[in-house]
Amino acid sequence: MMAEQTKETRGFQTEVKQLLHLMINALYSNKEIFLRELISNGSDAADKLRFEGISNPEYFEGDSNPLAIQIEFDKEKKIIVIRDNGIGMSREEVISHLGTIAKSGTQEFLNNLTGDQVKDNHLIGQFGVGFYSAFIIAKKVIVKTRRAGLTAEEGVQWESFGDGEYTIENIHKSTRGTEVILELKDGEEEFLEGMRLRHIVTTYSDHIGLPIMMKAESYDDDEKKEINPEKEWETVNKATALWALPKSEIEESAYQEFYKHIAHDFENPLVWAHNKVEGRLEYTTLLYIPARAPFDLYQPNRTRGLKLYVKRVFIIDDAEQFLPRYLRFVRGVIDSNDLPLNVSREILQSNRVVDAMRGYIVKRSLSLLEELAKSDSDKYLGFWSQFGLVLKEGPAEDFANKELVSSLLRFASTHTDVEKQQHSLDEYIERMKPNQDKIYYMAADTFNAACHSPHLEVFRAKNIEVLILYDRIDEWMMSHLTEYKGKKFQSVAQGALDSLDFSEEAKSPEAKKEEQEKQLEGFKDTLEKIKEILKEKIKDVRLTERLTISPACIVVDEDQMTSQMERLLRSAGQDIKLKPILELNPQHLLVQRLKEEGNQEHFKDLSYILYDQAVLSEGGQLEDPATFVKKFNELLLNVAK
Repeated sequence: MMAEQTKETRGFQTEVKQLLHLMINALYSNKEIFLRELISNGSDAADKLRFEGISNPEYFEGDSNPLAIQIEFDKEKKIIVIRDNGIGMSREEVISHLGTIAKSGTQEFLNNLTGDQVKDNHLIGQFGVGFYSAFIIAKKVIVKTRRAGLTAEEGVQWESFGDGEYTIENIHKSTRGTEVILELKDGEEEFLEGMRLRHIVTTYSDHIGLPIMMKAESYDDDEKKEINPEKEWETVNKATALWALPKSEIEESAYQEFYKHIAHDFENPLVWAHNKVEGRLEYTTLLYIPARAPFDLYQPNRTRGLKLYVKRVFIIDDAEQFLPRYLRFVRGVIDSNDLPLNVSREILQSNRVVDAMRGYIVKRSLSLLEELAKSDSDKYLGFWSQFGLVLKEGPAEDFANKELVSSLLRFASTHTDVEKQQHSLDEYIERMKPNQDKIYYMAADTFNAACHSPHLEVFRAKNIEVLILYDRIDEWMMSHLTEYKGKKFQSVAQGALDSLDFSEEAKSPEAKKEEQEKQLEGFKDTLEKIKEILKEKIKDVRLTERLTISPACIVVDEDQMTSQMERLLRSAGQDIKLKPILELNPQHLLVQRLKEEGNQEHFKDLSYILYDQAVLSEGGQLEDPATFVKKFNELLLNVAK
């Protein structure tokens, strides 16, 4: 009676419907992953029971049977059954976990799908499909479950054909845990063979530290037919925590499949590091660098961190205390012998053991990237294209490792003027002029805007390399990255330029100053008049050595934020308006004409035109574009006469 009264039909969350349809079609060539995903869920359920059972031993319900996963199949009924005796689910948890996708940015992910099967396969792999992969081979899925600690009458049965709806009802279930029953589609009979299922288990789930059981089978050597009617359960996998094994006993494929298990990724990891630390503290780490960024990497509420075990007992799925945010892409496992079994997130926040382990894990993660960059630069640039923006958060977040993080950064530069060719700071330093003591950079909204900035003219003329920065995070990063290996960073659009003549024949500072003063003498009146005309817009006006082609540019003082940073803050809603410095190229014909202009109205118009041009070349916006166009057209007409 109770089951009938509580039975109801519900509709899937819209995103689930879309994902099911796309997944069944996109992943059809990789159908066997359904078993890996369901085994992974069973393993997680056992881990959670171990952890919750520490403080609630009654959850084990007096059951002395070891935690395990069982797989059965029935050829006549065309069903496969995967069951576990883990934590199980309550009715509310079933609705939450099997009727919705509790991931931030799900709709954004779906919007990114292209309809191209290969590309969508990668995206779905990044998203992780878990339980829903069952519908790749099953026409109907039945889930019977009961959460540990609830009564037998509080069991739950969930059913769906994967067509947009599911039914849920209360059932009597005497044992805790979850049983998933798959009624196979026509044509999927290959998965009703014991050898096929065993092969999938040993290929994808051999590393699971939980026994995966199947009924023992024996065959006639000639006919290969099953002849053992009395089957016993036997363990199919090694059932040993992978990270606890010696590295010499672990094959590369096992490392790769374990990564897919913990990261719910379809692709192999880029690199990994397996280390056992002994001494004052004892712990084991297995760290992975993914090959591709997950779709929700930049979602603020995205779960991150490592799987934490204490003496091989699962504690937390996403222990973020062991990694800073800029390394949130690192996946893996840490198993400690020094933390208490009942450790909580709160205890992890202020624990000296955690601090010591965090320091090691951060350095090991960074050194793993450093080794990759040295051994395979192309592979590292592949990593950079996926995670470079995240790594750029490092100099601000991690003062202790700032230099190591900085060595991993990559930049475009005027050395090649090709956006995709990225260079390290060490490579830049190797190419520096003999007496050059600064690392020069140019920041703009886009790569092309930075490359074509007038601020680069003198650097190109003197063949001095400049780093090209064009990501929104770059200006913020550079505010924390002030020097590298004793070389200070210098924005080419900020402050007065020192002498860029690094040759032995370079003029002395005294001779240089005398030459500048002589040149300034001829423009003194002109500069004063321009400053008066533009006093509402500029802080000062001066002659420049930055320009060889353009007539003017705007710069800011060294202690002032750059124009690029000002625009970023204003776009974020901050009311900021800074006055820049206007620099004029005394060799340019327009500037020389301005100096000789006797008509005050024309002088004023030309001053505004030069200033507005300088703003536009910086990627800025004009306050009055229409007036600029009008004055510029008048200038063209005067030239045409």
